[in-house]
Amino acid sequence: MDFSYSDEQRMLKDMVDRLVADQYDFETREAARASSVGYSADMWRQFAELGLLGVPLSEDAGGFDGGGAELMVVAEGFGRGLVVEPYLASVVLCGHLIDKLADQTRKAEIAGPLISGETRYALACHEPDGGCDPYWIATTARADGGGYVLDGTKAVVAHGDSADHLIVIARSSGEPGDRDGLSAFLVDATANGVTRRGYPTIDGHRAADITLENARVDADALLGELGLASSALDGALERGVIYLCAEATGAMARACELTLEYLKERKQFGAPIGSFQALQHRMVDMRIALEKVRSLTFWAACSLDSAPDERGQRIAAAKVMVGRAGRHVAEEAIQLFGGMGMMEESAIAHYAKRIIMIDHWLGDHRWHMAAFRRAVADGENAWANAA
Repeated sequence: MDFSYSDEQRMLKDMVDRLVADQYDFETREAARASSVGYSADMWRQFAELGLLGVPLSEDAGGFDGGGAELMVVAEGFGRGLVVEPYLASVVLCGHLIDKLADQTRKAEIAGPLISGETRYALACHEPDGGCDPYWIATTARADGGGYVLDGTKAVVAHGDSADHLIVIARSSGEPGDRDGLSAFLVDATANGVTRRGYPTIDGHRAADITLENARVDADALLGELGLASSALDGALERGVIYLCAEATGAMARACELTLEYLKERKQFGAPIGSFQALQHRMVDMRIALEKVRSLTFWAACSLDSAPDERGQRIAAAKVMVGRAGRHVAEEAIQLFGGMGMMEESAIAHYAKRIIMIDHWLGDHRWHMAAFRRAVADGENAWANAA
């Protein structure tokens, strides 16, 4: 398999890398993180103007029909800058569901404001009792007159506190854990019956716990057919995991660079500590861990058009490696920085937190290892029959 970028992909990479290097330094990131919504609205508009919000969406939706490689390019660049804008929540996860479930007329109506940066979405899928399992859905959707009534609770909805609309995964039939019977509903985040409790996460992003209590929606809030959202949800989660793995790659690369710079500057016994052989070996181990993650992520990103069993195995393997190798890089960086690495004012502390917490978004490495084993044993998509 050819892992080199095309000319168009290199141009995209250059644009993203230049944007992050020139306009998204650590101080800018911290100012955005401290804002009321947890990110910079001006930067979000700039993403829209550069066309970045349309990269993974199809041409039918008004996007650029980017695949896994394009998604990796954007995510890796954002990882280097610890970008806190809701690209994963709004564009990758919700964008894919809109793309796959909405009919042509509805798709243009919904995706247009997303690509232009006017409207932000958040995926309300996981539930408190379901752990990492995206199919443990107890939230119910029952027909009522000309629409539906939603009841249930969603946990740790990424950027759910600032989203304009939620895409709620609810069960119209079956039991928690069943893949069948799931439906996707577009819900106004400020509608009656919707309660949001927002909070910052340890890695500098924001999330919300959402309660739906007799939340009424019109019939056109249903995206796609009733009870048939599982396949589209599979695709959204797969792309979300690839995005997270690529973001971890960028964050790990920058953490390695910062650590190496520190080893060259910090002196003990009259010499830079980077001249000590033991620390050089640890630095090499960090780079090896980084390359493992980068290679598996690229393999997974280029597998979106592969058969479901192969695709599921590769994506799960990449997420497992991020959890294991990412933690190694984060912990080594903190160790080599010493006390400086524990300071809130130190960028490396934030890189370490984000790298470690990426493991816990959309299933940690233990959950994905179990999914990988199931995929190998049963020849199924790694998300199927999740436990």
